[in-house]
Amino acid sequence: MTRFERGSVTARRLILPVITAVLLSGCVVGPDYRASLMPTPAKWSGQKAGQATQPAQLSRWWQRLRDPELNTLVEEAVAGNLDVAAAKAKIREARASYRQSAGALFPSATGSASATRARAAAATSGGSAGDAYSQYQSGFDASWELDLFGANHRAVEAARYGVDASEQELRSTLLTLVGDVASNYAQARGYQARIALARRAGASQRQTAELTRAKAAAGSATAADVAKAMGQAASTEASVPTLEASYAEAVHRLAVLTGRPPAALDGRLKRGAPIPAPRMPMPTGIPADILLSRPDVRVAERQYAQYTAKIGQAEAARYPSVSLTGNISTSAYRLGDLGKNSTIGWSFGPTLSVPLFNAGQLKAAVEVAQAQRDQYFIAYRSSVLGALEDVENALVSLAQERVRVGKLASSAKSYGEAARLEQALYKAGETSLLDVLDAERSAYSAEDSLLQSRILIATDYIALNKALGGGWDGVVDSAKPEVIDVATGPRLARKSSP
Repeated sequence: MTRFERGSVTARRLILPVITAVLLSGCVVGPDYRASLMPTPAKWSGQKAGQATQPAQLSRWWQRLRDPELNTLVEEAVAGNLDVAAAKAKIREARASYRQSAGALFPSATGSASATRARAAAATSGGSAGDAYSQYQSGFDASWELDLFGANHRAVEAARYGVDASEQELRSTLLTLVGDVASNYAQARGYQARIALARRAGASQRQTAELTRAKAAAGSATAADVAKAMGQAASTEASVPTLEASYAEAVHRLAVLTGRPPAALDGRLKRGAPIPAPRMPMPTGIPADILLSRPDVRVAERQYAQYTAKIGQAEAARYPSVSLTGNISTSAYRLGDLGKNSTIGWSFGPTLSVPLFNAGQLKAAVEVAQAQRDQYFIAYRSSVLGALEDVENALVSLAQERVRVGKLASSAKSYGEAARLEQALYKAGETSLLDVLDAERSAYSAEDSLLQSRILIATDYIALNKALGGGWDGVVDSAKPEVIDVATGPRLARKSSP
C-alpha cells in the first residue's frame, strides 16, 4: 500500500464517524408536543335549543357603544399605555432569546493574533544576554456541537414557544387595556349623569322647602315642616361630592391608561355626554371559540408547549454528546512572514462526552421538567375553565341587567309622575308635606337606580366582550425599542453621572 493510499484510508476512518454523527444530529429525545383538545360545551347555557349560532363579532367591539370620544381614547391608550410598552419589550426579549438559542445549532469560530518582544536572560555564569527578537502569531479556532440527541433543537423549540407566548401576552395586555378604558369611560359618564340628577333633585327639593317656608309664614305649616324639607334637600345634595370624587378617580384612571398624567383629561371630559349604550343583541359564538380567541388561554397553551420541549432538553443531557473542534495557527519572527515563511500547526478531531455516574441528578432533572410541564398543563386547563366561567357569568349578568333596567325605567316613570302630582296637590293644600317628601325621595332613588343600571348594562357588555377575547386587532409595532441608545461603539470612558 502506497503512502497516498494509507493516507486515504486514515482520512476515511476519521471522516466516516463525523458524517455519521452529522446524520444523527437530527435525532431528538423526549416527548413531542401535541395540542390537547380541551372539552368544551356545545353551546352557552343561555342559548335555546335549535337557536342558530352566529360567530362573535369581536373586531373593534367598543365601536358598537357608539361614542366617538371612547373610540379616540382607545386608540390613544394603545399608543401610549406603559403596560403595552412593557409587553412589547418582552416580545423583543423573547425574540432575541430565540435567536440566541438558534445560534447554538451552528459552528462557532474565533480568530486570535499576538505580537511579543523578548530577549533571553543572561546565563548565571556571567555570560552575555541574547539578542532581542520579535514573535508574531495568528490563529483560527472553530468548534461545533453536533447535537446528537436534540438538546439544542429542544432549546430552540422551547424558545420559539416562548416567543408565541410573549406575543399572546401582548394581546392579553391590549384586551385588558381596551376593557379598562371602556369601563372607566362608561363609569365616568355615569357619574356625570348621576351628579346632574342629584343637583336637579336637590334644586327641586329646595323649591319644596321654600314653598314650605312660605306656608309656615302664612301659618299653614310648622317650623318642623320647614326643617324636614331643608334636611331632605341637603341630604340629596350631600351625594354630589362623593359622586364628584368617584368621577375624578375614573377620569384620572383614564388619563393614566393613555400614558398621561392623571389630570390630563379633566378639561377634555368635563362636558357631559350620555352613558354609552351598546347595540344589542350581541352574537357570542360557541364555547370552543375561546380556545383561540382568549389570549390568556393561548398564553397558557404556549407555556405548556414550551415546558414540554424542556423535557427533551433535560433528557438529552443523559445521552452522549459529540463536538468537533479544530484550530490552525501560524507563527513567525517577522510580521511579513506570517503568510509565507511561517511555522504552521493545525489540529482537528471529535470530542466525545459520556455521562457515566452522576448519582441520579440527570434523571431527577428530567423529572423536574416533567413536573413543571404537568403544572403548566393544569394551568392551561384551569385557564379554559376560567374563560368559560367568565363568559357564562357575563352572559347572565348582561341578560338579567337588561330585564332589571326595564323594570327600573317603569319604576322611575311612575315615581316621577307621583312626585309631580304630590307637589301639585301640596301647592293646592290638599296633601301633607310628608307625602311630598316621600314622593320626591322615591323619585330620586328610582332615577338614580335607573342610571346605575344603565352603567351596569355598558360594563356588563364590556365584560362579555373581554370574556370572549375581544381586544385590539390592529397593528402594534413591537420592534421599536423605547430607549434609543446612541454612541455605543468604542470610546473613552467617562465618569457616570449619579
